[in-house]
Amino acid sequence: MNVNIFEYKKTMMRQTISILTMMVSLSMILHQSLLAQEEKTPNKLFYTELCGPGVIMSANFDSRFTSNERLGFGYRLGAGFGVGMVRTIWVDKQWNYTYTENIRRSYYSFPVGLNYIFGKPKSAHNFEVGAGATFLTQKVSLYYHQVKKPGHAIGFLTFMYRLMPEDGGFSFRVGFTPIIGTSGDLCFSGAVGFGYAF
Repeated sequence: MNVNIFEYKKTMMRQTISILTMMVSLSMILHQSLLAQEEKTPNKLFYTELCGPGVIMSANFDSRFTSNERLGFGYRLGAGFGVGMVRTIWVDKQWNYTYTENIRRSYYSFPVGLNYIFGKPKSAHNFEVGAGATFLTQKVSLYYHQVKKPGHAIGFLTFMYRLMPEDGGFSFRVGFTPIIGTSGDLCFSGAVGFGYAF
């Protein structure tokens, strides 16, 4: 009888030690996981932008090349739409007459670019400088009233103020975005964007 009680206590002690060891191990794993999450720096941004490289409006994804870094080199990819002038030529074979008409058409735009973010590592206020190209689904001119050398691509530069909190969340961008038009001319433009950093 005494042997059984002794064995029972011994078994209970082993089970208690096993459970405590599992709990301590689990809490250490959970603690490490929480530390890793706290140390992870939000360096990705999803935002919508009015005007700028997307022409009228675009949805964009922005990220740094180096993980866990908020500053430095990165890229942007987007999809949007615009409106431009398209030259349409009508040929009347019966009267041997050619008629040219400039029609305003909508099209899709796909801005792609590289950028560099300057600022203090712990600050939410940063400055972005970038360059890239926007690919268009129509051969258009960005001029409002006439068609001058229509094309399928435009170039752009970005000089933007960025509000991007250190722990992520709501983000804001505003700045100057000169566009190199389809006829090679420089169009002065601005852009504003709202998004979420994660």
